[in-house]
Amino acid sequence: MTTSLAAALSALELGHLEPRNEDLSGMAPPPTEALEHTTTAIWSDMFATLFNTSLERDIEELGWGLVNLFHRAASKKHATIDRLTDEIRLLLAEQDGSEINTSDLEEKIDLAKKIEEAAGCYEHMRDTAAAHYLRETGRAWIPATGNRISLGVTSAIVDGQAFLRARRERIRDANTAQGTPVVFAGGRLTFKSDDDMKAFGDNLLRTLNAVRERVGDMYLVHGGDMKGIERIAASWAEQHGIQQVRFGLDRKLGDRAGFRRNEQMLSLKPRYVIAFQGNGVTERLVIDAKKAGIRVVDRRGPLGTPPAALNAQSDRKVA
Repeated sequence: MTTSLAAALSALELGHLEPRNEDLSGMAPPPTEALEHTTTAIWSDMFATLFNTSLERDIEELGWGLVNLFHRAASKKHATIDRLTDEIRLLLAEQDGSEINTSDLEEKIDLAKKIEEAAGCYEHMRDTAAAHYLRETGRAWIPATGNRISLGVTSAIVDGQAFLRARRERIRDANTAQGTPVVFAGGRLTFKSDDDMKAFGDNLLRTLNAVRERVGDMYLVHGGDMKGIERIAASWAEQHGIQQVRFGLDRKLGDRAGFRRNEQMLSLKPRYVIAFQGNGVTERLVIDAKKAGIRVVDRRGPLGTPPAALNAQSDRKVA
């Protein structure tokens, strides 16, 4: 059975897309320093040309796409490794000690290692470009879907669904957020003036820093809304090397999607829930967190202050 399945898997492979061991033999990956210099040069040349021109307004979108280019390249390498891993499992299952089978197994393992090196190179280029993107825009780069992870770094953005599966399967590795979860929630806000916007931003960052002082091993759990204040929290986390777990909405659930996401985030049993102004889904998150005995850092008052500030303001008006 295993031999037939291995043959079927092999027949499904697209030969012109699948790397061969002989194509990579004797070849070493580029030095890390060279990857950094090359990525920086690409970024600098492109955006120095666009700056102060009619294309300047497209810099953020193009920057996101450039980072995503390296991210997609790494993802394709990991997909290839997954296929090779399945083949390696089958070869291990049918090992009979013969020289041919042993040679095939060693070749597959060697090929997987070389492709993993290539994936690591693309991840390094992606992370270098993402750092430029953060400096250029002040915002963290987050993929449209899935994970943003890489070996050897403390900061990562992990897809929430994958993280829950990892918890269920008791998988723990360098790419899984570890520590104490802290949930962050808030919606898309508008401000009357730049001063109000600055005051809100200061309160938000002050809150995050205060929570981090209390929870030194925190990782940040959020919904990944890149058009709302969650993007500010994500950028703060990346700047401080804090891992992130992002729970996107399951659109198939319709109006139920936001509430289902709340359930998933609270299932991590976070130390705190940090809540800023949002919609009814945020309100429900606060209610459910309090019911579960989870401490809520409530900042749904004026400009990211505690609600008590609004009550005090009302009392002064009455007086």
